[in-house]
Amino acid sequence: MPANIDRWDVEDEQFWRESGKKIANRNLWISIPSLLCGFAVWLYWGIITVQMINLGYPFAQSELFTLSAIAGLTGATLRIPSTFFIRIAGGRNTIFFTTALLMIPAIGTGFALQDKSTPLWVYQVLALLSGFGGGNFASSMSNISFFFPKRVQGTSLGLNAGLGNFGVTTMQILVPLVMTFGLFGGEPMTLVNTSGTLIGKIPAGTETFIHNAGFVWLLLLVPLAFAGWFGMNNLVSDKVTPKPGNPAVAFLRISALLLIGFLTAAAGLYVMLPAPTGLGLLSKWIVLPVVIAATVLLMRYLTRGELQANLKRQYRIFENKHTWAMTVIYTMTFGSFIGYSAAFALAIKVIFGFTHVPGPDGTLVHDAVNANGPSALMFAWMGPFIGALIRPVGGWISDKVGGAKVTQVVSVVMIASALGVAYYMSAAYKSATPEQYFWPFFGLFIVLFTATGVGNGSTFRTIAVVFDEEQAGPVLGWTSAVAAYGAFIIPKVFGEQIKATTPEFALYGFAVFYFLCLVLNWWFYLRPNAYVKNP
Repeated sequence: MPANIDRWDVEDEQFWRESGKKIANRNLWISIPSLLCGFAVWLYWGIITVQMINLGYPFAQSELFTLSAIAGLTGATLRIPSTFFIRIAGGRNTIFFTTALLMIPAIGTGFALQDKSTPLWVYQVLALLSGFGGGNFASSMSNISFFFPKRVQGTSLGLNAGLGNFGVTTMQILVPLVMTFGLFGGEPMTLVNTSGTLIGKIPAGTETFIHNAGFVWLLLLVPLAFAGWFGMNNLVSDKVTPKPGNPAVAFLRISALLLIGFLTAAAGLYVMLPAPTGLGLLSKWIVLPVVIAATVLLMRYLTRGELQANLKRQYRIFENKHTWAMTVIYTMTFGSFIGYSAAFALAIKVIFGFTHVPGPDGTLVHDAVNANGPSALMFAWMGPFIGALIRPVGGWISDKVGGAKVTQVVSVVMIASALGVAYYMSAAYKSATPEQYFWPFFGLFIVLFTATGVGNGSTFRTIAVVFDEEQAGPVLGWTSAVAAYGAFIIPKVFGEQIKATTPEFALYGFAVFYFLCLVLNWWFYLRPNAYVKNP
Protein backbone atom coordinates (compact mmCIF):
# COMPACT_ATOMS: atom_id res chain seq x y z
CA MET A 1 0.00 0.00 0.00
CA PRO A 2 1.51 3.40 -0.92
CA ALA A 3 2.22 5.89 1.87
CA ASN A 4 0.22 8.57 0.02
CA ILE A 5 -3.34 7.99 -1.27
CA ASP A 6 -4.50 10.44 -3.92
CA ARG A 7 -8.14 9.36 -4.39
CA TRP A 8 -10.35 9.27 -1.32
CA ASP A 9 -14.16 9.53 -1.44
CA VAL A 10 -15.72 7.61 1.43
CA GLU A 11 -19.17 9.11 0.82
CA ASP A 12 -19.19 7.07 -2.42
CA GLU A 13 -20.64 3.76 -1.19
CA GLN A 14 -18.96 1.68 -3.89
CA PHE A 15 -15.53 3.17 -3.14
CA TRP A 16 -16.10 2.65 0.58
CA ARG A 17 -17.15 -0.96 0.11
CA GLU A 18 -14.44 -1.95 -2.34
CA SER A 19 -11.35 -0.30 -0.83
CA GLY A 20 -12.03 2.60 1.51
CA LYS A 21 -13.33 0.60 4.48
CA LYS A 22 -10.30 -1.72 4.61
CA ILE A 23 -7.84 1.17 4.46
CA ALA A 24 -9.77 3.22 7.03
CA ASN A 25 -9.96 0.33 9.49
CA ARG A 26 -6.24 -0.40 9.19
CA ASN A 27 -5.39 3.22 9.98
CA LEU A 28 -7.89 3.22 12.85
CA TRP A 29 -6.46 0.12 14.51
CA ILE A 30 -2.93 1.51 14.40
CA SER A 31 -4.14 4.91 15.58
CA ILE A 32 -5.92 3.52 18.65
CA PRO A 33 -2.93 1.95 20.52
CA SER A 34 -0.73 4.89 19.54
CA LEU A 35 -3.26 7.25 21.11
CA LEU A 36 -3.55 4.93 24.11
CA CYS A 37 0.17 5.33 24.80
CA GLY A 38 -0.16 9.08 24.42
CA PHE A 39 -2.77 9.22 27.16
CA ALA A 40 -0.71 6.91 29.36
CA VAL A 41 2.48 8.97 29.19
CA TRP A 42 0.56 12.23 29.55
CA LEU A 43 -1.30 11.22 32.71
CA TYR A 44 1.02 8.77 34.46
CA TRP A 45 2.05 11.45 36.95
CA GLY A 46 -1.27 10.96 38.74
CA ILE A 47 -0.14 7.42 39.68
CA ILE A 48 3.60 8.05 39.96
CA THR A 49 3.07 10.85 42.49
CA VAL A 50 0.97 8.58 44.72
CA GLN A 51 3.82 6.08 44.78
CA MET A 52 6.32 8.88 45.43
CA ILE A 53 4.33 9.70 48.59
CA ASN A 54 4.34 6.01 49.54
CA LEU A 55 8.12 5.85 49.10
CA GLY A 56 8.80 9.03 51.06
CA TYR A 57 10.15 11.24 48.29
CA PRO A 58 11.04 14.64 49.84
CA PHE A 59 8.23 16.68 48.23
CA ALA A 60 5.06 18.25 49.62
CA GLN A 61 1.65 16.98 48.46
CA SER A 62 0.94 20.33 46.80
CA GLU A 63 4.20 20.05 44.81
CA LEU A 64 3.22 16.60 43.59
CA PHE A 65 -0.23 17.82 42.51
CA THR A 66 1.66 20.42 40.48
CA LEU A 67 3.37 17.73 38.35
CA SER A 68 0.01 16.47 37.06
CA ALA A 69 -1.07 20.06 36.50
CA ILE A 70 2.08 20.88 34.48
CA ALA A 71 1.60 17.85 32.26
CA GLY A 72 -2.09 18.70 31.94
CA LEU A 73 -1.57 22.29 30.86
CA THR A 74 1.24 21.46 28.45
CA GLY A 75 -0.66 18.58 26.83
CA ALA A 76 -3.70 20.79 26.36
CA THR A 77 -1.62 23.59 24.85
CA LEU A 78 0.12 21.21 22.45
CA ARG A 79 -3.28 20.14 21.17
CA ILE A 80 -3.68 23.59 19.62
CA PRO A 81 -0.85 23.14 17.08
CA SER A 82 -1.65 19.41 16.83
CA THR A 83 -5.12 20.38 15.56
CA PHE A 84 -3.52 21.48 12.28
CA PHE A 85 -0.85 18.80 11.77
CA ILE A 86 -2.81 16.57 9.41
CA ARG A 87 -3.28 19.25 6.77
CA ILE A 88 0.33 20.39 6.85
CA ALA A 89 2.13 17.04 7.36
CA GLY A 90 -0.21 14.10 6.60
CA GLY A 91 -1.69 11.46 8.88
CA ARG A 92 1.01 8.81 8.53
CA ASN A 93 3.85 11.28 9.06
CA THR A 94 2.12 12.86 12.05
CA ILE A 95 1.16 9.68 13.92
CA PHE A 96 4.57 8.09 13.43
CA PHE A 97 6.52 11.15 14.58
CA THR A 98 4.32 12.10 17.55
CA THR A 99 4.28 8.50 18.77
CA ALA A 100 8.07 8.31 18.58
CA LEU A 101 8.39 11.56 20.57
CA LEU A 102 6.70 9.87 23.56
CA MET A 103 9.88 7.87 24.11
CA ILE A 104 11.67 11.01 25.34
CA PRO A 105 9.64 11.61 28.55
CA ALA A 106 9.23 7.85 29.12
CA ILE A 107 12.98 7.24 29.16
CA GLY A 108 13.67 10.40 31.17
CA THR A 109 11.10 9.52 33.82
CA GLY A 110 12.54 6.03 34.22
CA PHE A 111 16.03 7.38 34.91
CA ALA A 112 14.91 10.26 37.17
CA LEU A 113 12.83 8.03 39.47
CA GLN A 114 15.83 5.83 40.29
CA ASP A 115 17.18 8.47 42.69
CA LYS A 116 15.17 10.15 45.50
CA SER A 117 17.59 13.08 45.44
CA THR A 118 16.57 14.03 41.89
CA PRO A 119 15.47 17.67 42.24
CA LEU A 120 11.87 18.72 41.71
CA TRP A 121 12.69 20.80 38.63
CA VAL A 122 13.76 17.65 36.75
CA TYR A 123 10.33 16.09 37.34
CA GLN A 124 8.71 19.35 36.28
CA VAL A 125 10.63 19.33 32.98
CA LEU A 126 9.65 15.70 32.43
CA ALA A 127 6.02 16.54 33.21
CA LEU A 128 6.27 19.32 30.64
CA LEU A 129 7.59 16.83 28.05
CA SER A 130 4.79 14.40 28.92
CA GLY A 131 2.56 16.96 27.24
CA PHE A 132 3.54 15.28 23.95
CA GLY A 133 1.00 12.59 24.82
CA GLY A 134 -1.78 15.06 25.50
CA GLY A 135 -1.24 16.86 22.22
CA ASN A 136 -1.52 13.64 20.21
CA PHE A 137 -5.27 13.37 20.73
CA ALA A 138 -6.07 16.37 18.53
CA SER A 139 -4.06 15.15 15.54
CA SER A 140 -5.27 11.58 15.96
CA MET A 141 -8.96 12.51 16.02
CA SER A 142 -8.57 14.96 13.16
CA ASN A 143 -6.84 12.26 11.11
CA ILE A 144 -9.46 9.54 11.72
CA SER A 145 -12.33 11.91 10.92
CA PHE A 146 -11.13 12.03 7.30
CA PHE A 147 -11.07 8.25 6.87
CA PHE A 148 -14.75 7.47 7.62
CA PRO A 149 -18.09 8.58 6.10
CA LYS A 150 -20.37 10.85 8.14
CA ARG A 151 -22.93 8.10 8.77
CA VAL A 152 -20.48 6.20 11.01
CA GLN A 153 -18.50 9.14 12.41
CA GLY A 154 -19.97 8.73 15.88
CA THR A 155 -18.87 5.10 16.03
CA SER A 156 -15.44 5.49 14.40
CA LEU A 157 -14.46 8.58 16.39
CA GLY A 158 -15.88 6.96 19.52
CA LEU A 159 -13.69 3.91 18.99
CA ASN A 160 -10.55 5.95 18.39
CA ALA A 161 -11.15 8.26 21.32
CA GLY A 162 -12.75 5.74 23.66
CA LEU A 163 -10.19 3.00 23.23
CA GLY A 164 -7.48 5.66 23.13
CA ASN A 165 -8.80 6.96 26.45
CA PHE A 166 -8.10 3.45 27.76
CA GLY A 167 -4.54 4.67 27.99
CA VAL A 168 -5.57 6.20 31.32
CA THR A 169 -6.91 2.89 32.63
CA THR A 170 -4.11 0.84 31.10
CA MET A 171 -1.59 3.10 32.80
CA GLN A 172 -3.41 3.01 36.14
CA ILE A 173 -3.43 -0.81 36.10
CA LEU A 174 -0.08 -1.48 34.43
CA VAL A 175 2.13 1.00 36.28
CA PRO A 176 1.35 -0.30 39.82
CA LEU A 177 1.84 -3.91 38.61
CA VAL A 178 5.20 -3.39 36.88
CA MET A 179 6.52 -1.56 39.93
CA THR A 180 6.28 -4.80 41.92
CA PHE A 181 9.17 -6.60 40.18
CA GLY A 182 12.50 -5.77 38.53
CA LEU A 183 11.40 -5.86 34.90
CA PHE A 184 14.15 -3.45 33.79
CA GLY A 185 16.64 -4.14 36.56
CA GLY A 186 17.90 -1.31 38.75
CA GLU A 187 17.84 -0.93 42.52
CA PRO A 188 14.46 -1.19 44.31
CA MET A 189 13.17 1.23 46.92
CA THR A 190 11.31 0.38 50.12
CA LEU A 191 7.75 1.54 50.79
CA VAL A 192 7.28 3.67 53.92
CA ASN A 193 3.47 3.72 53.48
CA THR A 194 1.14 1.02 52.20
CA SER A 195 0.66 0.93 48.45
CA GLY A 196 -1.47 -1.26 46.21
CA THR A 197 -2.27 -2.74 42.84
CA LEU A 198 -5.39 -3.91 41.07
CA ILE A 199 -5.52 -6.99 43.30
CA GLY A 200 -4.98 -5.45 46.71
CA LYS A 201 -2.80 -3.59 49.18
CA ILE A 202 0.97 -3.87 49.45
CA PRO A 203 2.32 -3.37 52.99
CA ALA A 204 4.94 -0.85 54.03
CA GLY A 205 8.45 -2.32 53.96
CA THR A 206 7.94 -3.97 50.57
CA GLU A 207 10.48 -3.35 47.82
CA THR A 208 9.21 -1.55 44.71
CA PHE A 209 10.68 -0.59 41.32
CA ILE A 210 9.10 2.82 40.67
CA HIS A 211 11.35 3.55 37.67
CA ASN A 212 9.48 0.88 35.67
CA ALA A 213 6.62 3.40 35.43
CA GLY A 214 8.58 5.20 32.71
CA PHE A 215 10.49 2.42 31.00
CA VAL A 216 7.51 0.07 30.49
CA TRP A 217 6.02 2.25 27.73
CA LEU A 218 8.99 1.55 25.46
CA LEU A 219 7.68 -2.01 25.05
CA LEU A 220 4.69 -0.52 23.20
CA LEU A 221 6.08 2.67 21.68
CA VAL A 222 8.87 1.07 19.66
CA PRO A 223 6.67 -1.41 17.74
CA LEU A 224 3.91 1.19 17.37
CA ALA A 225 6.28 3.64 15.72
CA PHE A 226 7.14 0.95 13.16
CA ALA A 227 3.44 0.12 12.66
CA GLY A 228 2.61 3.76 12.04
CA TRP A 229 5.41 4.16 9.52
CA PHE A 230 4.67 1.02 7.49
CA GLY A 231 0.91 0.67 7.98
CA MET A 232 -0.67 4.15 7.88
CA ASN A 233 -1.39 6.54 5.02
CA ASN A 234 -1.38 10.22 4.12
CA LEU A 235 -4.59 11.27 2.34
CA VAL A 236 -3.31 13.67 -0.30
CA SER A 237 -6.23 15.88 -1.36
CA ASP A 238 -7.15 19.55 -1.22
CA LYS A 239 -9.48 19.03 1.76
CA VAL A 240 -7.16 16.79 3.80
CA THR A 241 -3.42 17.15 3.08
CA PRO A 242 -2.69 19.08 -0.12
CA LYS A 243 1.12 18.88 0.10
CA PRO A 244 2.50 16.62 2.84
CA GLY A 245 6.05 16.98 1.52
CA ASN A 246 8.75 14.43 2.26
CA PRO A 247 8.78 13.05 5.82
CA ALA A 248 11.75 15.17 6.94
CA VAL A 249 9.93 18.37 5.92
CA ALA A 250 6.76 17.15 7.62
CA PHE A 251 8.66 16.46 10.85
CA LEU A 252 10.21 19.94 10.77
CA ARG A 253 6.77 21.55 10.38
CA ILE A 254 5.41 19.56 13.31
CA SER A 255 8.46 20.35 15.47
CA ALA A 256 8.21 24.08 14.77
CA LEU A 257 4.58 24.26 15.85
CA LEU A 258 5.19 22.05 18.89
CA LEU A 259 8.00 24.39 19.97
CA ILE A 260 5.57 27.32 19.92
CA GLY A 261 3.18 25.33 22.13
CA PHE A 262 5.95 24.43 24.58
CA LEU A 263 7.08 28.05 24.83
CA THR A 264 3.62 29.45 25.56
CA ALA A 265 2.84 26.65 28.04
CA ALA A 266 6.13 27.12 29.88
CA ALA A 267 5.66 30.90 30.02
CA GLY A 268 2.12 30.50 31.34
CA LEU A 269 3.23 28.04 34.01
CA TYR A 270 6.09 30.30 35.08
CA VAL A 271 3.91 33.35 35.72
CA MET A 272 1.15 31.28 37.34
CA LEU A 273 2.78 28.68 39.59
CA PRO A 274 3.96 29.82 43.04
CA ALA A 275 7.60 30.14 44.04
CA PRO A 276 10.04 28.47 43.86
CA THR A 277 8.67 26.97 40.62
CA GLY A 278 7.38 30.24 39.19
CA LEU A 279 6.47 33.81 39.99
CA GLY A 280 2.90 33.26 41.19
CA LEU A 281 1.85 36.59 39.67
CA LEU A 282 -1.43 35.79 37.89
CA SER A 283 -4.50 33.65 38.40
CA LYS A 284 -4.98 30.54 36.25
CA TRP A 285 -8.27 32.05 35.03
CA ILE A 286 -6.27 34.88 33.45
CA VAL A 287 -3.26 32.87 32.29
CA LEU A 288 -5.09 30.07 30.46
CA PRO A 289 -6.96 32.30 27.97
CA VAL A 290 -3.72 34.22 27.38
CA VAL A 291 -1.81 30.97 26.72
CA ILE A 292 -4.47 29.81 24.25
CA ALA A 293 -4.58 33.15 22.43
CA ALA A 294 -0.79 33.49 22.36
CA THR A 295 -0.38 29.99 20.90
CA VAL A 296 -2.91 30.64 18.14
CA LEU A 297 -1.46 34.06 17.27
CA LEU A 298 2.19 33.00 17.35
CA MET A 299 1.41 30.08 15.05
CA ARG A 300 -0.29 32.52 12.71
CA TYR A 301 2.44 35.19 12.63
CA LEU A 302 5.70 33.30 13.23
CA THR A 303 5.14 30.87 10.37
CA ARG A 304 5.90 31.74 6.76
CA GLY A 305 4.99 30.83 3.19
CA GLU A 306 2.93 27.73 2.48
CA LEU A 307 2.69 26.76 6.15
CA GLN A 308 1.23 30.14 7.10
CA ALA A 309 -1.25 30.05 4.19
CA ASN A 310 -2.32 26.59 5.25
CA LEU A 311 -2.93 27.69 8.82
CA LYS A 312 -4.88 30.78 7.69
CA ARG A 313 -7.25 28.56 5.74
CA GLN A 314 -7.84 26.28 8.73
CA TYR A 315 -8.35 29.27 11.03
CA ARG A 316 -11.67 29.85 9.29
CA ILE A 317 -13.18 27.54 11.92
CA PHE A 318 -12.96 30.46 14.36
CA GLU A 319 -15.50 32.39 12.28
CA ASN A 320 -18.16 29.73 12.91
CA LYS A 321 -20.31 30.17 16.04
CA HIS A 322 -20.73 26.40 16.34
CA THR A 323 -16.97 26.07 16.92
CA TRP A 324 -17.30 28.08 20.11
CA ALA A 325 -20.53 26.40 21.28
CA MET A 326 -19.09 22.92 20.86
CA THR A 327 -15.82 23.95 22.49
CA VAL A 328 -17.67 24.83 25.69
CA ILE A 329 -19.90 21.73 25.59
CA TYR A 330 -17.02 19.36 24.92
CA THR A 331 -15.09 20.94 27.78
CA MET A 332 -17.92 19.78 30.05
CA THR A 333 -17.55 16.14 28.96
CA PHE A 334 -13.93 15.53 27.99
CA GLY A 335 -12.50 18.23 30.24
CA SER A 336 -14.19 16.54 33.19
CA PHE A 337 -13.13 13.04 32.11
CA ILE A 338 -9.48 13.91 31.68
CA GLY A 339 -9.30 16.18 34.72
CA TYR A 340 -10.90 13.66 37.06
CA SER A 341 -8.65 10.95 35.60
CA ALA A 342 -5.59 13.04 36.48
CA ALA A 343 -6.76 13.87 40.00
CA PHE A 344 -8.79 10.83 41.12
CA ALA A 345 -5.98 8.70 42.56
CA LEU A 346 -4.33 11.51 44.50
CA ALA A 347 -7.74 12.77 45.74
CA ILE A 348 -8.55 9.30 47.12
CA LYS A 349 -5.15 9.14 48.80
CA VAL A 350 -5.35 12.59 50.40
CA ILE A 351 -9.02 12.50 51.47
CA PHE A 352 -9.40 8.86 52.56
CA GLY A 353 -5.80 7.83 53.22
CA PHE A 354 -5.43 10.19 56.18
CA THR A 355 -7.55 10.90 59.26
CA HIS A 356 -9.04 14.35 59.83
CA VAL A 357 -9.07 15.12 63.55
CA PRO A 358 -9.00 18.30 65.67
CA GLY A 359 -5.54 19.50 66.66
CA PRO A 360 -4.57 21.27 69.90
CA ASP A 361 -6.05 24.55 68.69
CA GLY A 362 -9.29 22.94 67.51
CA THR A 363 -8.59 23.10 63.77
CA LEU A 364 -8.59 19.87 61.80
CA VAL A 365 -5.28 18.09 61.20
CA HIS A 366 -4.96 16.00 58.03
CA ASP A 367 -1.54 14.34 58.23
CA ALA A 368 -2.11 11.15 60.30
CA VAL A 369 -2.16 8.00 58.13
CA ASN A 370 -5.53 6.22 58.11
CA ALA A 371 -4.80 2.50 58.47
CA ASN A 372 -8.31 1.67 57.30
CA GLY A 373 -8.19 3.89 54.22
CA PRO A 374 -8.67 2.40 50.74
CA SER A 375 -5.75 1.95 48.38
CA ALA A 376 -5.87 4.69 45.75
CA LEU A 377 -4.01 2.49 43.27
CA MET A 378 -6.53 -0.30 43.76
CA PHE A 379 -9.59 1.81 42.90
CA ALA A 380 -8.54 4.84 40.83
CA TRP A 381 -8.41 2.97 37.50
CA MET A 382 -12.11 2.06 37.56
CA GLY A 383 -13.52 5.52 36.81
CA PRO A 384 -11.42 6.19 33.70
CA PHE A 385 -11.95 2.57 32.62
CA ILE A 386 -15.73 2.94 32.58
CA GLY A 387 -15.59 6.43 31.06
CA ALA A 388 -13.42 5.18 28.20
CA LEU A 389 -15.35 1.94 27.74
CA ILE A 390 -18.68 3.73 27.38
CA ARG A 391 -17.49 6.39 24.93
CA PRO A 392 -17.98 4.29 21.76
CA VAL A 393 -21.43 3.35 23.07
CA GLY A 394 -22.24 7.04 23.46
CA GLY A 395 -21.21 7.63 19.85
CA TRP A 396 -23.23 4.64 18.62
CA ILE A 397 -26.38 5.73 20.49
CA SER A 398 -25.94 9.27 19.17
CA ASP A 399 -25.76 7.94 15.60
CA LYS A 400 -29.23 6.47 16.26
CA VAL A 401 -31.07 9.17 18.26
CA GLY A 402 -29.00 12.35 17.76
CA GLY A 403 -26.01 13.68 19.64
CA ALA A 404 -27.62 16.74 21.24
CA LYS A 405 -30.34 14.69 22.96
CA VAL A 406 -27.76 12.40 24.49
CA THR A 407 -25.64 15.37 25.59
CA GLN A 408 -28.64 16.93 27.33
CA VAL A 409 -29.32 13.82 29.41
CA VAL A 410 -25.61 13.57 30.21
CA SER A 411 -25.59 17.17 31.47
CA VAL A 412 -28.36 16.46 33.98
CA VAL A 413 -26.62 13.33 35.27
CA MET A 414 -23.31 15.17 35.65
CA ILE A 415 -24.89 17.97 37.67
CA ALA A 416 -26.58 15.55 40.07
CA SER A 417 -23.60 13.25 40.53
CA ALA A 418 -21.15 16.15 41.02
CA LEU A 419 -23.30 17.53 43.83
CA GLY A 420 -23.47 14.06 45.41
CA VAL A 421 -19.69 13.63 45.25
CA ALA A 422 -19.28 17.05 46.85
CA TYR A 423 -21.49 16.06 49.78
CA TYR A 424 -19.58 12.88 50.62
CA MET A 425 -16.20 14.47 49.96
CA SER A 426 -17.04 17.20 52.48
CA ALA A 427 -18.20 14.69 55.07
CA ALA A 428 -15.06 12.54 54.66
CA TYR A 429 -12.66 15.47 54.96
CA LYS A 430 -14.13 16.37 58.33
CA SER A 431 -14.11 12.86 59.78
CA ALA A 432 -11.69 10.85 61.87
CA THR A 433 -13.00 7.79 60.00
CA PRO A 434 -13.31 9.01 56.39
CA GLU A 435 -13.46 5.46 55.03
CA GLN A 436 -17.14 5.23 56.08
CA TYR A 437 -17.96 7.69 53.27
CA PHE A 438 -15.81 6.07 50.62
CA TRP A 439 -18.32 3.81 48.91
CA PRO A 440 -21.03 6.43 48.22
CA PHE A 441 -18.26 8.85 47.15
CA PHE A 442 -16.78 6.22 44.86
CA GLY A 443 -20.13 5.10 43.43
CA LEU A 444 -21.19 8.63 42.53
CA PHE A 445 -17.79 9.33 41.00
CA ILE A 446 -18.25 6.23 38.81
CA VAL A 447 -21.62 7.64 37.66
CA LEU A 448 -19.87 10.93 36.89
CA PHE A 449 -17.15 9.18 34.87
CA THR A 450 -19.80 7.18 32.99
CA ALA A 451 -21.69 10.34 32.04
CA THR A 452 -18.52 12.02 30.78
CA GLY A 453 -17.77 9.00 28.58
CA VAL A 454 -21.22 8.94 27.00
CA GLY A 455 -21.04 12.72 26.50
CA ASN A 456 -17.63 12.47 24.86
CA GLY A 457 -19.16 10.22 22.22
CA SER A 458 -22.28 12.34 21.70
CA THR A 459 -20.48 15.66 21.36
CA PHE A 460 -18.03 14.39 18.77
CA ARG A 461 -20.92 12.96 16.78
CA THR A 462 -22.53 16.40 16.84
CA ILE A 463 -19.34 18.03 15.55
CA ALA A 464 -19.03 15.51 12.71
CA VAL A 465 -22.59 16.34 11.57
CA VAL A 466 -22.58 20.13 12.03
CA PHE A 467 -19.32 20.86 10.17
CA ASP A 468 -18.33 20.12 6.58
CA GLU A 469 -15.54 17.71 5.64
CA GLU A 470 -12.77 20.30 5.61
CA GLN A 471 -13.67 21.94 8.93
CA ALA A 472 -14.76 18.90 10.95
CA GLY A 473 -11.19 17.63 11.53
CA PRO A 474 -9.74 20.95 12.73
CA VAL A 475 -12.81 21.60 14.91
CA LEU A 476 -12.46 18.16 16.51
CA GLY A 477 -8.84 19.01 17.27
CA TRP A 478 -9.57 22.53 18.54
CA THR A 479 -12.40 21.53 20.86
CA SER A 480 -10.30 18.70 22.26
CA ALA A 481 -7.44 21.16 22.83
CA VAL A 482 -9.48 23.56 24.95
CA ALA A 483 -11.26 20.72 26.77
CA ALA A 484 -7.92 19.13 27.63
CA TYR A 485 -7.17 22.05 29.95
CA GLY A 486 -9.40 20.11 32.34
CA ALA A 487 -6.30 17.99 32.97
CA PHE A 488 -4.72 21.13 34.42
CA ILE A 489 -7.72 22.89 35.96
CA ILE A 490 -9.23 19.99 37.90
CA PRO A 491 -6.04 18.76 39.66
CA LYS A 492 -5.12 22.40 40.37
CA VAL A 493 -8.54 23.24 41.78
CA PHE A 494 -8.63 20.03 43.83
CA GLY A 495 -5.18 20.81 45.22
CA GLU A 496 -6.16 24.39 46.11
CA GLN A 497 -9.43 23.40 47.75
CA ILE A 498 -7.87 20.52 49.68
CA LYS A 499 -5.25 22.95 50.96
CA ALA A 500 -8.12 25.28 51.97
CA THR A 501 -9.85 22.26 53.65
CA THR A 502 -12.95 22.74 51.44
CA PRO A 503 -12.58 20.09 48.66
CA GLU A 504 -16.35 20.06 48.06
CA PHE A 505 -16.19 23.61 46.67
CA ALA A 506 -14.41 22.25 43.59
CA LEU A 507 -17.39 20.04 42.72
CA TYR A 508 -19.88 22.83 43.40
CA GLY A 509 -18.10 25.00 40.86
CA PHE A 510 -18.02 22.20 38.28
CA ALA A 511 -21.77 21.59 38.75
CA VAL A 512 -22.52 25.25 37.98
CA PHE A 513 -20.48 24.98 34.78
CA TYR A 514 -22.38 21.82 33.78
CA PHE A 515 -25.67 23.67 34.16
CA LEU A 516 -24.45 26.44 31.84
CA CYS A 517 -23.50 23.79 29.26
CA LEU A 518 -26.96 22.23 29.53
CA VAL A 519 -28.52 25.59 28.65
CA LEU A 520 -26.06 26.17 25.78
CA ASN A 521 -26.71 22.73 24.25
CA TRP A 522 -30.48 23.31 24.42
CA TRP A 523 -30.21 26.77 22.83
CA PHE A 524 -28.05 25.72 19.90
CA TYR A 525 -29.38 22.25 19.12
CA LEU A 526 -32.63 21.32 20.89
CA ARG A 527 -34.95 24.33 21.25
CA PRO A 528 -37.63 25.08 18.67
CA ASN A 529 -35.91 26.79 15.70
CA ALA A 530 -32.47 25.59 16.88
CA TYR A 531 -29.55 26.43 14.60
CA VAL A 532 -29.13 22.71 13.78
CA LYS A 533 -31.78 20.36 15.14
CA ASN A 534 -30.38 17.53 17.28
CA PRO A 535 -27.20 16.84 15.27
